Amino acid sequence: MMEDFYFDSSIWIDIYEKREHNGEVAKKLFEKIINEDHKIFYSDLVLVELKRVGYSIEEINPLLKVAKPNNLRRAHIYEKQINEARKLAKQRNVPLADALHAILCKDNNLQLVSRDAHYKKLTNVVRARLPEDFI
Repeated sequence: MMEDFYFDSSIWIDIYEKREHNGEVAKKLFEKIINEDHKIFYSDLVLVELKRVGYSIEEINPLLKVAKPNNLRRAHIYEKQINEARKLAKQRNVPLADALHAILCKDNNLQLVSRDAHYKKLTNVVRARLPEDFI
């Protein structure tokens, strides 16, 4: 198992909304990562996406605070990564956000956890895996 993980926004939503099977599996992986003292990364992009679908900061903060402080880290986004993501999104016909999530994972050596099919077009950048793959 890799030590460091990056959850796509949809995985955070699965956990928060307790979306049946997807929510249960995502929560189990979250707990396993914490119990094994690994790290979960998020980025400002995740926060923006959560806000875009209607979550308030008052809803987002408790979700992030479920992890112990040592187990949660922020992946910083740099201008170079944004530019690379723009090119990649255009070349592969994927959303800019997905391209940027992929680049963040590549640059920070993080395992991307997602159910999003767009990442199949980005396998040379990062291989997205399902939460089930780790439990």
